[in-house]
Amino acid sequence: METVWITPSGDISPTKPEDGKEFTLEELQGYVGGYIELIYLRDGRIMVVNEEGKLDELPLNSTATEIYGNQNDYVVGNVLVTDPKYIN
Repeated sequence: METVWITPSGDISPTKPEDGKEFTLEELQGYVGGYIELIYLRDGRIMVVNEEGKLDELPLNSTATEIYGNQNDYVVGNVLVTDPKYIN
C-alpha cells in the first residue's frame, strides 16, 4: 500500500518514513500540524489526522473525507494515509 499526504486543496503526495521503516511521532505531527489521531480505514490503511483540527477550524479536506467514507463525519486539515506497517 502506498503512503500519501493529502492537503485540503486536494494535493496528493507520495511519502515514506524518513528511516524507511516507520514514522516517528514527530514526523506524523509534522504532517498533520499538531497532535495526531488515528482513523482505521475499512481497507486496512490508517488515516492520521490532526486531533484538534475541527476545534481549530482547519479547512475541509474533501479528498480525505471521501477516502474516510463515513457519511456522518468529515475530515479537516492535512492528512497522512498509510499502511499500518509504518505506524508503531
